[in-house]
Amino acid sequence: MKSLKIFHVICVVFLLLSVACTDDLKKEGPIGNILKNDCIKRSLGPNIVGIDIEFVYAMALPRDKGKILSASVEASIAGASETFLENRSFHTSGSGADVGVTIGNPSVNTGAKTEVTFTVDTCAAALRYFYRIPEEAKGKEVTFTFSAKASNGETVSYKMGPYQIAKMDMKLNIAVNNGGYCYISIADMTVYNETEAAANAAKIDLIYLYRSIPGITFGHAYVSPVADQQYRPDVTLPSGVNNNSHIRKVYGLRDRHLANLQYGVYVDDIDLETIDLTNMPNYALNVINEGGLWVETQDGKYRAYIYINSINAAGSAVISMKRLAVK
Repeated sequence: MKSLKIFHVICVVFLLLSVACTDDLKKEGPIGNILKNDCIKRSLGPNIVGIDIEFVYAMALPRDKGKILSASVEASIAGASETFLENRSFHTSGSGADVGVTIGNPSVNTGAKTEVTFTVDTCAAALRYFYRIPEEAKGKEVTFTFSAKASNGETVSYKMGPYQIAKMDMKLNIAVNNGGYCYISIADMTVYNETEAAANAAKIDLIYLYRSIPGITFGHAYVSPVADQQYRPDVTLPSGVNNNSHIRKVYGLRDRHLANLQYGVYVDDIDLETIDLTNMPNYALNVINEGGLWVETQDGKYRAYIYINSINAAGSAVISMKRLAVK
């Protein structure tokens, strides 16, 4: 998929080169630029704080008309410090692999602007831009202005967006284990042991259990603290842990962010906003690998989707979570 997208951008670069030198296109625009540019967005799915929005920015002019001096991107909201513009131009090899050729110095972030200064003599480039979504952008829209400058004095720009930033939060790879770190807090998006759970009693929404009971398919389970005792056998609750969460068990909902996959679907804000868990039980038994849980906290403040990344027959699991404040 990504190789095809890069191939598209490289085709755009060659197209820009071919059309830039025609008389008709020399007259396009108020200043008749022969420097041309184009841009595509590579990343898919909801834009969540802490992950990247990725683009490829292509620019070109005829070789006998000059060289590219710099490229930059300015966001309407400054990205996190991990934001960068590649100083390598990518093309697709005959084997289909992406090949990067260094064309300039590493990018520099100045406020909301990210810039690469070219150090090689080139008239065409396709640079990847990675915008790390900051906390300040949550629930807002962000736009981007891509720009390039050539030695013939021309500049071009290309606007992308606006793009909606999700209101949800996400946390990956939370380790849970039977009888240890088994008290899950949706509010804090973390897991506590018994002592820590007692100190955060009002925030404990689920208990992870693993039981092998003859004649009963129990396995890996996630239950509310106040679920019936048969669904939390041999569990003595820490003082004050008494929330009653609603839980819906699902299978086959492989969120691409949580599962770290190149295929599947995405859980977005609207999914968490609209799902109705009112009449759901307060327990989920035999939750298997790559399964999932929709959860609503007792106070109705949070809804979450929890994906089961892996399970261990010794009584442990790894989970990932998307969570939205709905109140």
